[in-house]
Amino acid sequence: MDESQARGFQSCPARSQAIYARRGFPAPVKFLRKGKVKEVYEVSRDELEFVFTDQISVFDKVIPSLVPHKGETLCRTSAHWFKMVEGMGIKTHFLKVVDGDRMRVRRVDVIPDYSKLGPKTRNYLVPLEVIARYYVAGSFHDRIKAGKIRPEDAGFPKGHVPKYGEPLPEPFLETTTKLEKVDRELSRDEAVRISGLTSKEYAELLEIVLRIDGRLNEEVGRRRLIHVDGKKEFGMDGERRLMLVDTFGTADEDRFWDLAAYERGEQVELSKEFVRQYYRKVGYHARLMDARKAGQPEPDIPPLPDNVLKEVSDLYISLFERLTGETFR
Repeated sequence: MDESQARGFQSCPARSQAIYARRGFPAPVKFLRKGKVKEVYEVSRDELEFVFTDQISVFDKVIPSLVPHKGETLCRTSAHWFKMVEGMGIKTHFLKVVDGDRMRVRRVDVIPDYSKLGPKTRNYLVPLEVIARYYVAGSFHDRIKAGKIRPEDAGFPKGHVPKYGEPLPEPFLETTTKLEKVDRELSRDEAVRISGLTSKEYAELLEIVLRIDGRLNEEVGRRRLIHVDGKKEFGMDGERRLMLVDTFGTADEDRFWDLAAYERGEQVELSKEFVRQYYRKVGYHARLMDARKAGQPEPDIPPLPDNVLKEVSDLYISLFERLTGETFR
């Protein structure tokens, strides 16, 4: 976030101040913003701190329930992958984990005006998200069924009808907007035009995504997991080098399945998709989609029952341990 955006924001919220005091840590200097699940603080002109909360969101809705230990699992999982990526010689914004749910990162400017981005812009957030898909699942499956994506566009033979859970013949990369109110899919030409990247830099960005996932897929495969899909974000550093930013490889950003179950013909969700499926089962997702299509007020998302919260918390902890090989406590 740049200085103009930082001006006018309040200082660290009282709740977070109390948490820092109880843990014996000094609070960051200034609260900048709160996303759906992360709080962002200014440490200096060059450094930010992410605080990963226990909140959870689905369908662009923040659920009025806290998932015990969720924030810490996301922070520590992402740190694990950042260290792996840096070992591959790929630059990231990661600096260090300060506490279980607090991460220090290099700061880049957020510039929502696309006209201000160009081949000479430095130290900024590239306003794109890149989604890499390896199996037919989720919204990708829905779009194939609806005819919005042709099977041959995903590498299947013409006339083939892909089944849910089927591996894709080749990775399927999609690029969406990052800073607009509602994410939208972008063509290659528009992604290059709005991002300030050159065609060569955009191609390099996609190549980095595939390199990272190639290594990640190998790692999780050894732990009897399948990496189904996931998103990544990038920035340009002060010398205009691509830099992996935000978080990735967690139960929130990526989809994982249990390999043993998959070999039995099942797709067991080991990610936030478990929560999405719960809201589909209870009918909330259908009511929400109907309201959005009709332009009517959206129904409030109900809290998760205590028994489901326990299942979700256990899922996040278990996946952290399987992804990283570490013990949570």
